[in-house]
Amino acid sequence: MRKQFCDALVARSVNPEMVFLTGDLGFMALEPLQQAMQARFINAGIAEQNMVSVAAAMAREGFDAWVYSIAPFCYARPFEQIRNDIAFHNLPVKLIGNGGGYGYGVMGPTHHAIEDYGVMLTLPNMRVYLPVFDEDVDAVVDRAGDAKNPAYLRLGRGEIPRGYEVPQYAPWRQLTDGGGMVVIVAGPLAGTYIEAFQNLPEEIRPNLWVVTELPLEQNPLPTALIKQMSAARGLCVVEEHVRRGGLGSELALLLLEKKIEVGTFHHLYARAHHYATYGSQNFLRAQSGIDVKSVLAVVAPKSLGY
Repeated sequence: MRKQFCDALVARSVNPEMVFLTGDLGFMALEPLQQAMQARFINAGIAEQNMVSVAAAMAREGFDAWVYSIAPFCYARPFEQIRNDIAFHNLPVKLIGNGGGYGYGVMGPTHHAIEDYGVMLTLPNMRVYLPVFDEDVDAVVDRAGDAKNPAYLRLGRGEIPRGYEVPQYAPWRQLTDGGGMVVIVAGPLAGTYIEAFQNLPEEIRPNLWVVTELPLEQNPLPTALIKQMSAARGLCVVEEHVRRGGLGSELALLLLEKKIEVGTFHHLYARAHHYATYGSQNFLRAQSGIDVKSVLAVVAPKSLGY
């Protein structure tokens, strides 16, 4: 998604008040943006805490400030500055974390971001955006950029089956439909399930929904989704995020508050920061039980002969 993100910001950079700060990252990806912005493209160095405070000060003076780093260095290292300098003052700084979840797989737990949006959603005024497909990035950049509140964008890798027609961007979208369980997924992980779900018989095919914007109080559940959850064979929430503080816990609380009965509730999530063996993002997804086969075992076990 980095190329699409770069292209979207190049288009926005015609605004002379826009500034972009990077923590010494983005090489071989953001050069077109650097060329377009010239002096307004600032390499703040490996000094993320200072970078965030500078961005907050620039936003306070009326600049359109964007901050970029790989995900763990975007939210974890400078969390105090995000909390005190940005969120408490409701300054519209946009924080871009590339490689969310297990995106930087083999680089190990220091480079994983599996508690990122849960942490950010504890802060006042903060919005989170989880683009699903490369095609979503333009719309997400526009929605986040035009908003008057701070935001965190988790960039990943768009994964869709060949020939799949990506639906127009919306905060909630239904990607497959059938007579089976309702499955709600956060962000690009949803794309990895589409083909497997589409190949299932209609009577057990899950209704796959994906959410792109959090918190849920700012992004209400669609009526169609509520009806499906109330009538279906259960609900499964899947996310590349730890159990606490993520979509699963937020959705469970909302369902209780709204007294929405969903039957059996399953939550599949990133189980650990550390595993005995290092590996790729796909390997770590499988270790966590959020790969395609693991999800099918929960939502359509008959398809695997269980």
